[in-house]
This record gives sequence, C-alpha cells and structure tokens, in this order.
Amino acid sequence: MSEETNDQLYHLLAAVALQDRKAFRALYDATSAKLFGFALRVLHKDELAEEAVQDAFVAIWHAASSYQMHLSAPLTWMATIVRNKALDIRRRMRADGADGQVELGDGDDLPDLAAGPLEQAQLSRDGRALALCMETLAGRQRQAIGMAYLHELSHSEVAGRLGLPIGTVKTWIRRGLDRLRECLAKREAA
Repeated sequence: MSEETNDQLYHLLAAVALQDRKAFRALYDATSAKLFGFALRVLHKDELAEEAVQDAFVAIWHAASSYQMHLSAPLTWMATIVRNKALDIRRRMRADGADGQVELGDGDDLPDLAAGPLEQAQLSRDGRALALCMETLAGRQRQAIGMAYLHELSHSEVAGRLGLPIGTVKTWIRRGLDRLRECLAKREAA
C-alpha cells in the first residue's frame, strides 16, 4: 500500500475518531473489500466473513480514537481487528459444536496482515521493533499486556488469571504501554 494511501486512511481514521459518518463511509468503501478477503481467508465462508467485517467496522467506529499511527499502518490496524473478530467467530463456532459444518482450520492458515512486499517489510520492521521494546518490560508486565491486547482479556480477567488486584494490573498495563510508546518513538527517531 502506498504512502499516499496510508495517509488517506490515517486522515479518515482521524475523522472517524471525531464521529464523522461521511469519513466512516469513505473508510468502509476504501477498505471493506480487502478486509472481507482477509476475513474470508480465515473463515472460508462468505456469511461468516461478512459477519467478521461488520463486527470489525463497529469496533473501528468505537476505537478509532485509540489508533496510534506510530504502532502500525491503518490497514494493518484494521486487519488486526478483523482477524480478532474472525477468530472470535471461529471460537464461537467451535463452542457451538459447528466444527464439522464449517471448515475452520487450526489457525496455521491465517494470512499475513500486509498485502505486498513493502507492507510485509514494514510490518516485519514494526513487529521486530515492538518485540524488542516488549523485551524491555518486566516479565509480569509483559505478560499482562500480552493477555490484554493479544488475547483480548479485560483488565479484570487479566487480574483474575494472574491472581493480582485489578489496580495493579491497570497500573502495569498503563505504565507498560507508556514505556512501549517511548521505546518505539526512540527507535523510529534513530
């Protein structure tokens, strides 16, 4: 994806963060086909992929203000949301006993979030930078952030699984995210 397209998507996301419905429509028009294709590669059924994309765009509408361009490209951020929604659908289908009715695979067939070689290279650089910055965090803090953001657990769920007070978990996550932002900003400036 070109730098110009990334800039356009970034500006649309910024407008969506301000609840601009026209910008949301433009964002949907610009990205929904690609995101649908991504969801379809995960779920293998049109109706499930449509559900994942619909759920993702609801989440994008509500979370646009939390998008941070220094952490990922706009389409990568949105594709991550679609992937998470698709995985939620897969889990729900398995829990409902629908494994035999829908070919869901085991997760090894999940596509990369980036479309082309340039995006893959940038995603790889971003991923390495994030991994290096994560290593600077204390082990339990890194674990709490991973549980909250990679496994999409609420702060109270993280606290329960770690056997810690919720206030401690919230503080660890907030401070850890601050350290990650600082680390990534330093790496980008270098």
